[in-house]
Amino acid sequence: MGAPKPKVPAADNTLRILRLLSSRRGPQPASAIATALELPRSTVYQLLAVLEDHGLVMHLKEEKRYGLGLGAFELSSAYSRQEPISRLGRPLLAGLVDALGESAHLAVLHGRDVLYIVEERAKGRPSLVTDVGVRLPSHLTASGRAILAALPKPQVRALYPNAAAFVSRHETTSPISGYSALSRHLDDVRTRGFATEHGEVTPGFGSVAAAVTDHLGWPTAAIAVTFIEDRVQAEEWPALAARIQKVANELTTRLYGRPKA
Repeated sequence: MGAPKPKVPAADNTLRILRLLSSRRGPQPASAIATALELPRSTVYQLLAVLEDHGLVMHLKEEKRYGLGLGAFELSSAYSRQEPISRLGRPLLAGLVDALGESAHLAVLHGRDVLYIVEERAKGRPSLVTDVGVRLPSHLTASGRAILAALPKPQVRALYPNAAAFVSRHETTSPISGYSALSRHLDDVRTRGFATEHGEVTPGFGSVAAAVTDHLGWPTAAIAVTFIEDRVQAEEWPALAARIQKVANELTTRLYGRPKA
């Protein structure tokens, strides 16, 4: 006997489309979606239009492809904000803080912001603004930059459609005040393999961060270590980033059962 037919075919097919898009590294043509799911193209176009209306799918008109929309990432972040990632991440961050003697935090993307869901403060270190529940503009933070660098460029562009999307926290001018600057910075993050921040959240404090990804390489969260910049010399940052990335990879394994591809 074959698999039982779904009671609500439209809902079933909608979820199948979302699952398919989430399993691909990049946006897909509607024809490829229809072929993979053995659905009529007309049905696929109708369901994609509904998903686009709800922000769960994004239509990249120039490329004639469809990818996951911001709504899908917000759903993913909502899951991440709940028990699994917090429970699994907290002991890993505690171990990192014990080893480094500096404070660390775990953040997820929420719209254009990062939302901090775990903070582990090192003994004797000052309190930070990145307390649990705090939201900060992702382009200003090492955590946010690590996540943005792991997203497809069209997704980043959708998050930052105009100059109004770029804000500063205080009088210190951020070098990232427009999309071109952000794009160049994220290219540097991809090349370097880790993200940094120099006093743009709190003057005098620096951060180094690495993304936590799923087994396909899509960003789920980011782990960052924050410190008084005078305490950690610039030449030490790559080694610090390697320690953070090791913990991020361990969290990926705990969340998804295997490291990213």
